[in-house]
Amino acid sequence: MSHVLLVALGGAIGASFRHLAGLGALRLLGSAFPWGTIFVNVFGSLVMGVFIAWLVKRGGSNEFRLFFATGVLGGFTTFSAFSLDVANMIERGAMMPAFGYVVASVVISVLALFIGLWFGRAFL
Repeated sequence: MSHVLLVALGGAIGASFRHLAGLGALRLLGSAFPWGTIFVNVFGSLVMGVFIAWLVKRGGSNEFRLFFATGVLGGFTTFSAFSLDVANMIERGAMMPAFGYVVASVVISVLALFIGLWFGRAFL
């Protein structure tokens, strides 16, 4: 049960930061494109790569992994919001931006994770 509480606490923190990032992107860049969601997915993937590389290299408790990777980063990044953004763009008839958003989100997030893994392995 304590594992669930660690994940829940981390998830609340991550989701709160995701919300703030979304608000910041909306205020800075407007609502024409879901910049906040793509930012949290790419940045979260980068941080996940660095964290996992660090965890493997330095060793860490399962509890810390659950709190940070599953909780904080799981709450921070979101593909459910991504899916909703894509659906909204398609419903507005913005097919090319929707396609570009899907490709950029997936490809750049995976690349960011690999960069994070490389960074973590090389420098931590």
